[in-house]
Amino acid sequence: MSQEWFTYKNGQRKVYNSIEDFPENCIGFVYKIVNLNSGKFYIGKKSLWSNQKKALTKKELSEMSGPGRKPSKKLVTKETDWLSYWGSNKGLLGEIKEQGVDTYRREIIKLCTSKKELTYWEVHFQCVEGVLLTDKSYNDNILAKFFRKDLTSQE
Repeated sequence: MSQEWFTYKNGQRKVYNSIEDFPENCIGFVYKIVNLNSGKFYIGKKSLWSNQKKALTKKELSEMSGPGRKPSKKLVTKETDWLSYWGSNKGLLGEIKEQGVDTYRREIIKLCTSKKELTYWEVHFQCVEGVLLTDKSYNDNILAKFFRKDLTSQE
């Protein structure tokens, strides 16, 4: 099924359908989405967890004691939409909407244990694949600093 997230390790295909399928220390992954008809691809990263600030309830505020200013918010960690995620590229998302998800393959190419590692490996694979130098890539920038349109020489 092309709707699954999967990876290959030692020649074995592993499918990820639940957060429990990931190693305990994994915080995200670098992925490649491929159009099975055209071969065009997208490389990106996805975090498994997100942090949000939420207002403290009246009960939580009343339970706080001690000197100093009391916090008004707390940090809440929750699972992201990784299972249904199809990237952030508008061109890719438009094609998926037109052609359907069965035309695409979602492959995890690297599991990561920190945000810095996640960013490094995303850039690494984007550079190795030459995403800005080929028409076979949906990626049009790297780190929002290097853009396909700014590269004058394609040689």
